[in-house]
Amino acid sequence: MIEVMIIEDDPMVREINAKFLKKIDGFILYKSVSNLTDAKKFVLEKKPDLILLDVFLPKENGIDFLKWIRSEEIAVDVILITADKTIERVQEALRYGAEDYIIKPFDFERLEEALQQFKERHYVFKKNDVIEQEDLDKLISNTNTNISQDEDGYIKGLNKYTYNSVWNEVEKSDYKYFTAEEVAEKIGIARVTVRKYLDYMEKNGKIEMLIEYGKVGRPQHKYRKN
Repeated sequence: MIEVMIIEDDPMVREINAKFLKKIDGFILYKSVSNLTDAKKFVLEKKPDLILLDVFLPKENGIDFLKWIRSEEIAVDVILITADKTIERVQEALRYGAEDYIIKPFDFERLEEALQQFKERHYVFKKNDVIEQEDLDKLISNTNTNISQDEDGYIKGLNKYTYNSVWNEVEKSDYKYFTAEEVAEKIGIARVTVRKYLDYMEKNGKIEMLIEYGKVGRPQHKYRKN
């Protein structure tokens, strides 16, 4: 299990983040704190694998904590979750090695995608001493692997390796309907990520989508290759 620490001063937001975390397989809440003093003490004693870090804290700044982690050479990864959406803050966080930057308010699927991507990288790095370029490229997001962008910016960037993995599963469907969940389970990436690629393929006419309404719950999206 990937051990996670949450640093968030708002108790309600802290609880929401903790509940979100429980919904995602492979993660466990290791510690939850409201200030950087307690956070530093805990990190020095028991290093978690990942920290979900707020920026705006009473008389404190989460970016300063991120800088402290790097200066102390502590081997822990950080995802920023904050209402601060200034370009300066985003750039600063990325320069100091933040794994991701999630802007409040956010939905569960955005956090799920960030954590699933982190989990994939975490276990690849943990199980291997070396890695080939092709495999590394599959893990690194936002590289120069954009496929397309439409007029409305519907998809700002797609990783070609992920695209090919999803499309390979689509081709195996043999014109039968399938769901994003089924594809996600087979190729081992987040459902929300698969859904993004399937919607892109549907928009470009490679697959068709059927919305199936049940008696209860959300309607189910099913896809089939054209």
